[in-house]
Amino acid sequence: MTFAYNTLEELHQALVNKETSAEAIVADLYDRIDQFDGDLGAFLHLNKDQALAQAKEADQAGIDPANILSGLPIGIKDNIVTKDQPTTAASKMLEDFHSVYDATVVKRLKEAGMISLGKLNLDEFAMGSSNENSYFKICRNPWNLNKVPGGSSGGSAAAVAAGFLPASLGTDTGGSIRQPAAFNGIVGMKPTYGRVSRFGLIAFASSLDQIGPLTRTVKDNALVLNAISGHDPQDATSYPESQVDFTQGIEDGVTGLKIGVPRKLFRDSALNDQVMDVIEDALAKYQALGAELVEIDLDHALYGTPTYYIIASSEAASNLQRFDGVKYGYRTEEFKDLDELYTKSRSEGFGDEVKRRIMLGTFSLSAGYAEDHFDKAAKVRTLIKEDFKQAFEGVDVILTPTTLTPAFDIGGKIEDPLSLYKQDTFTVSVNLAGIPAMSIPCGFVDGMPIGLQLIGNHFEERLLYQVAYAYEQATGHHTQTPSFEGGK
Repeated sequence: MTFAYNTLEELHQALVNKETSAEAIVADLYDRIDQFDGDLGAFLHLNKDQALAQAKEADQAGIDPANILSGLPIGIKDNIVTKDQPTTAASKMLEDFHSVYDATVVKRLKEAGMISLGKLNLDEFAMGSSNENSYFKICRNPWNLNKVPGGSSGGSAAAVAAGFLPASLGTDTGGSIRQPAAFNGIVGMKPTYGRVSRFGLIAFASSLDQIGPLTRTVKDNALVLNAISGHDPQDATSYPESQVDFTQGIEDGVTGLKIGVPRKLFRDSALNDQVMDVIEDALAKYQALGAELVEIDLDHALYGTPTYYIIASSEAASNLQRFDGVKYGYRTEEFKDLDELYTKSRSEGFGDEVKRRIMLGTFSLSAGYAEDHFDKAAKVRTLIKEDFKQAFEGVDVILTPTTLTPAFDIGGKIEDPLSLYKQDTFTVSVNLAGIPAMSIPCGFVDGMPIGLQLIGNHFEERLLYQVAYAYEQATGHHTQTPSFEGGK
């Protein structure tokens, strides 16, 4: 019996009915990882002995019928700290780093009874859109091993799509959950800023970063968000809220709801024509389900990408100052003085993309240039927020493509950073505004999955799940599984 493509709900029911055991599920998934991950590269570290022991303990204690996540496996993106597994952020700088504590989200998953199978590959320090910037190894797309899985949460998405895990955690600073979710044909949620604690997340851009779940189905995604969300006094940006059940009302449908469609943004972007055709089919499906389509303008969205890269790089330059070769992390072997220790440790410890963003951020904040770059970007960020605020006065959710194109070839864009940055056209504005958005599968182009993005107002994740679930149940895209075609 294989558990490669069972949902969390299905696995839970099998455990409750005693048709299998948590230990058998974990062992089966490790067998699959051993079989396929040598080619895929989704995992950076496997937690095999401890995970099997935890599964055995869960079986002995008995599965709680009321706790859907009890005894079930999950994977953690390797920029979220774990005290019982290494945390590298896919960087030489943190190659040997072990945290002394768990991130809040990891602690909450343990409290829910979930079992971590290991740490998942990513672009170094979450900086990238293809998962080609990992120091350790490239991650590949299970639909075609010659294609990228997206980034930066490429390992988190590829592992779920490949049937290694029913769920994983990723992080999203400018689309790093949603873009790989789209490229891999799965569901990815970027929650409202403050909905999920960032305590224990290695910071990239502190005003933009959010942790969120990746799953194969919409309801599974809501179940994981239930477990990890909520106020955390250890995170000053955590929203003081009572616990929310994101599955409540998920089956209520879309009849009477208004979906905003920014067609001018579609036309003005470099959107692939075949992707647009798939999105048009999805819009027609929503109309058939009873939703009303309303054309809207997001006038400043096209400025989102340059605005994002200035703000995110500026915050990254500040956050990554701590990696200097002194207290922890990589230290160069030979140096003459403190200045050379700093310079050589950082030059040798960081990869090219991280150094590129540190340089851009340092320049954007430097005396004489901050007013023309960072200050203007901050003003455009405010305009983008106002665009969304105005749009949500007339619509319930907004629908866009998640990405401009299907997944592209490995090596196809890595030497052209600006082309990679443009992939974030439809996702970065969401992070700048601090609102929630999710990507769900909506079709295929040339055998590769396409995702549609649903954007909600602040703290409207429950409505997004409702709208996404209606489409998912009316189609069958989430039931498709990858072929692992192509190869190195």
